[in-house]
Parts: sequence; structure tokens; C-alpha cells
Amino acid sequence: SSFDVHSYPSTDLLRLLASLLTQIASTNDVISGSDPASHTLAGLSHNNISEDASRSPIWCSLTSASRSSLSNPASALTFHARNIPTIALESYLLRILKYCPTTNEVFLALLVYFDRMSRLASEATGRTFVIDSYNVHRLVIAGVTVASKFFSDVFYTNSRYAKVGGLPQAELNQLELQFLLLNDFRLVISPEEMQRY
Repeated sequence: SSFDVHSYPSTDLLRLLASLLTQIASTNDVISGSDPASHTLAGLSHNNISEDASRSPIWCSLTSASRSSLSNPASALTFHARNIPTIALESYLLRILKYCPTTNEVFLALLVYFDRMSRLASEATGRTFVIDSYNVHRLVIAGVTVASKFFSDVFYTNSRYAKVGGLPQAELNQLELQFLLLNDFRLVISPEEMQRY
């Protein structure tokens, strides 16, 4: 049976999304222990990408910019905050919805994009991109910015998304670019894929 994401109450969707992402981040926090960046691409250096990864079909199909970003340790650290934000993820998502209203598809697309980022990093480099409490808020605001521009005819400026997300605009601009690179600029989501998520 098909789920109608259009008619589902946005606040309920955001509650579910926040719960899921919080569980993922909390689990990954425990796994990574005292070093929150230890299970991300941050442990990767330019020279230690395995020979197998650089010869893999997915590696060859990536844009050169995405290959460069995936092989650069700084790309994962771009999303890493110094401290865990004090605002709960559900409150953060509701704040975004309140000040930058958008469709449910934009929020649901976050799950697809996060999953793609993780799979792409794993297939291309042999390392995973892990969502944790230090990066989930920044991934969310970057993802909403990207998805709003892709899915909606009407969207806001980066200065507004940055203000609502609690970041300087220049920082959000950088996060947006890294988000696109880590997704290899592939933003199309089929209706079937959206239904699965």
C-alpha cells in the first residue's frame, strides 16, 4: 500500500524523523566512544584510499569534485560541530518548519540523502560517513537547504536558512556545497524510493 506523504501532518512527520535521527546519532555516539570523528571519513587521508576503492566502478562514475571531497578528510569534519547543540533535534526541525515552511518531501528526502551519503562513502572509499550528535543538526540544515531548492518552486535565501539554523551564512554555504559533493550532486528521488523511505 502507498503512503501519502503530502497529507501526513508535518509535525508528526518531523517527530518521527527526529526520533529516528536521534536514535541513529545516539547509537553512533556510543560506537565512536570518546572520539566522535573516529568512525567518519575523518580517519581517511589522501594517500590511504585502498587501491580497490580507487578502481571500483562507483569511484570511476563519481564527478572529479566528489571524488576529491570523499577522499579529503576535511569534508566529513565540515559537518562536525565543536559541541553538541543544546536544542533537541525535534525542536530544531520544528523551528525550520516554522520559519522556512516547506513540504514533507523535503524533510523525508533527508533520510534518502543521508543514506546515499553513507553508502556512497562506503562504496567509494571503504569508509563510512557516520551521523552522530556532533553533526546531525548541521546535516539537517544543509539537507533542508539543498532539498528545498531542488524540490520546491519557492524557497528561501541561504541567509534565512543560516539564521534559522543558527549558523553564519558563509558556513552554511560551505555545508551546502559539501552536502552536494557527498551526494555526487544526485538529488533526484524516484516516487518508489520515496515510498520505501
